[in-house]
Amino acid sequence: MGELSRQVAHFTRQLVSRQAKEQGGVISGDNPVEYLPSDPIRLWVIQVVIIIAMTQFLSLFLARIRQPRVIAEVIGGILLGPTVMGRIPGFKQSIFPDVSLPGLNLTSTIGLILFLFLVGLEIDTKVIKRNIVAASAISIAGLLVPLGLGAALGVGVYREFIDPSVNFGYFLLFTAVAIGITAFPVLCRILTELKLLDTTVGVVTLAAGVGNDVVGWILLALTVALVNASTGLTALYVLLVCVGYVIMLLYPGRWAYVWMAKRTGSLEQGTPTAGMMTITILVVFISAFFTDIIGVHAIFGGFLAGLIVPHENGYAISLVEKLEDLVSILFLPIYFTLSGLRTNLGLMDNGKTWGYTVIICLVAFFSKFLACYAAASATGFNWRESGAIGSLMSCKGLVELIVLNIGLQAGILDTRTFSMFVVHALILTFITTPLTILFYPPKYRTREADGHNHHTAEVGTGPRSSSEDETKTRFALILDKIEQLPAAMTISQLLQPNKTFASTTTLASIDEKSEQSEKARPTPTPSPSFSQTTISINALRLIELTNRTSAVLKSQVADSLIFNDPIVSIFRTFGHLNRLFVSAALSVVNYDEFPSAIAKHVTESDSQMVILPWSRGTTSVAEGDQGHGSALNPFDGIFRKTTTEDQTSSAVYSEYIRNVFATAPSHVALFVDRGLSTTSVGNGSQHLFLPFFGGPDDRLSLSFLVQLCHNSAVQATVVRVQKLDDLSRASTNIDGKPAAPVSPPISSTIHQTVAAADTVYGQHNTETRLASDTADNLTWNHYASPSGSSPRDVDTVSALSRITFSTVSSAKPLHTVVDLVANEVSQHKNVIVVTGRSRRLAVESHRSELQQIIAESGASVGSSVSKTLGDVGAAFVASNTGASLLILQASSSAS
Repeated sequence: MGELSRQVAHFTRQLVSRQAKEQGGVISGDNPVEYLPSDPIRLWVIQVVIIIAMTQFLSLFLARIRQPRVIAEVIGGILLGPTVMGRIPGFKQSIFPDVSLPGLNLTSTIGLILFLFLVGLEIDTKVIKRNIVAASAISIAGLLVPLGLGAALGVGVYREFIDPSVNFGYFLLFTAVAIGITAFPVLCRILTELKLLDTTVGVVTLAAGVGNDVVGWILLALTVALVNASTGLTALYVLLVCVGYVIMLLYPGRWAYVWMAKRTGSLEQGTPTAGMMTITILVVFISAFFTDIIGVHAIFGGFLAGLIVPHENGYAISLVEKLEDLVSILFLPIYFTLSGLRTNLGLMDNGKTWGYTVIICLVAFFSKFLACYAAASATGFNWRESGAIGSLMSCKGLVELIVLNIGLQAGILDTRTFSMFVVHALILTFITTPLTILFYPPKYRTREADGHNHHTAEVGTGPRSSSEDETKTRFALILDKIEQLPAAMTISQLLQPNKTFASTTTLASIDEKSEQSEKARPTPTPSPSFSQTTISINALRLIELTNRTSAVLKSQVADSLIFNDPIVSIFRTFGHLNRLFVSAALSVVNYDEFPSAIAKHVTESDSQMVILPWSRGTTSVAEGDQGHGSALNPFDGIFRKTTTEDQTSSAVYSEYIRNVFATAPSHVALFVDRGLSTTSVGNGSQHLFLPFFGGPDDRLSLSFLVQLCHNSAVQATVVRVQKLDDLSRASTNIDGKPAAPVSPPISSTIHQTVAAADTVYGQHNTETRLASDTADNLTWNHYASPSGSSPRDVDTVSALSRITFSTVSSAKPLHTVVDLVANEVSQHKNVIVVTGRSRRLAVESHRSELQQIIAESGASVGSSVSKTLGDVGAAFVASNTGASLLILQASSSAS
């Protein structure tokens, strides 16, 4: 009888061993911690809650040092086991009594079968085919040398610690497998987290890990079959039946599964139907049942079932998404915590035990590291790449612990040797990430030629100009949620002038050669006509990399996933219909690394401006609200107590936005959409409003507004706002040259928080103030003066004719511009306020007046609003004017 069958039978006998007691529960004085075989769910729930809580608590700290989750799960089990908390009198007898462990064992085995099914899904033989020579050499070397040294090590361990009743040959085979195997699931996660999957090192290591893992499972199956078989002939029959089952499952079984997936439309849609999910689950557990009853562990059946699932069209990813959370959150912590509960470091109480533990660690690491290092060097890798490959291949983790638990259940290991091998697995898993980073830091990494499509745009032929009045033609548009598509479409349509291309018979498409030749064409001396300028948008689709298996699978197939991603497909179609040159890239990274991924994309695509669309959430207007329909901006969730939106979501997203502002190497535009319709642009009803206070961000805003007005459907109002003090009030004039106000000294600091950079206020002095005022006046006169001497093309003259320029002086400038925008909204409805983010280079802060507006409106606006949008943008949020916002920040080179 197999291990799974024994667990089910034992658990069933316990359930029927006694009748349930008549009781009223805790109300009648029943003890909920007492284990009742007839009602085991109560103690099981207590155990699961403790296990999950301990695992989650430890993973919070270990994740910060980039350690796999399995480390937290095993350490949690060790802490809950006899090593630490088991020493508390009554703890083990109350929480983890021996009679309750069969229930946990059965639960964990079911979870382990599902987990091995997901592991099988991760294995893609195409990876091996692309790097067959190097991967085969590394895989073979990483198996032969560790297997040989592991068997040699087993001789000494057997003589010192193992009971003579254990078969010597079986033990040597087991120790060889334990030393030689590589933890493929943990290896995938480490490669993904370190962003090595698109490097030559990562691809070759992954391919070598696949071969190593498959051979390791075969050897482990052989070991289990030999242990479970009564005679050698029986073991031979078991292996022959196992081989026949593998062939049957991988060929006719796979063909039948793929045929049913096609017949049900699951493969075409990229997601399994309820019927296909039922068939999949049945295949997994029937396969596990068969391998269990023939004498091979049930987990092998789950692993083999994962190999037959097709990966086309994202089908495997969708299937994994339906199972992974239950497996990773509930089942796996139970299994690996049980490993920790079986580990008793108290038995390692002498120098000989610890000495052998150190020897096991050294042999396991150096046998893998040196063999793979030598093989990598022989196939053309340098010493850094070879060192990284050797470090990664020495990883143990999940698979090693599964092997050890099988050895313990089979009686090959006792508790002492099991604890020794668990310690060695933890140490080798722990050092994998630091060693890889040490050998192979990002600056030395070489990208795989056939790797991920991290950027598709052609790089420009020259450096970017930092001038604010240059025409922006290359934009990086960031998409990480489908809710951002309306905002992305609105701002993209505004970028495109209503002009006719040379050929209108076909829709625009991505043509890298023509795009490259367009960029390489020398710029003529006269100002180019905007109608001849091609607007290109390099969309970056960001997907968060989590601990989920589906995220790892997505990172492995990012180069093909981009063609099936619905967000990218929708935006590409929109771009084609609007004659925009759209290229797309997809990156799967940790959420904290989104800003750095954006900065990298901007650099590689040579984009002149980053556009961050931020659509309104799913909030509804508070009862009695007299705002403009249901158009609430994302910050409403922070201060509107009657909305259904998570009030922390906007604050969390604000930190991400602020980090982009702080790290982007180009201009940045944040478009906060409050429900504008893209159809309004074509109907000539789009209106822009710019309050011009001064500083590089406002100068960029003015030049960009003029560019947007090249679209004949857009009109704009630009107001230069001058703040008056109580001592001297400057008169309003139309030439844009008001007298400089005499302001009291303002304490200037650079606002910085732990999360991200705040809006910036430069140090005030006479020189910087004069330089800033001069630049402001030049920019203003360039656009506002009707008799400007600067040469202008026809399109710019037409754009300026649709812009109304004026100046205004006020003691309360924020109040003034809020009133002006409210008036614009009442007239034009669809209004976008264009404004700079920070008040840099000697321009005064509006923080005190912003606080007044917040107090007058009665809104509880959090500090993240002004830190993200700046004081001017925050004033519009607090006053709820109903206008959308376009917040711009100039690049550091333009400051």
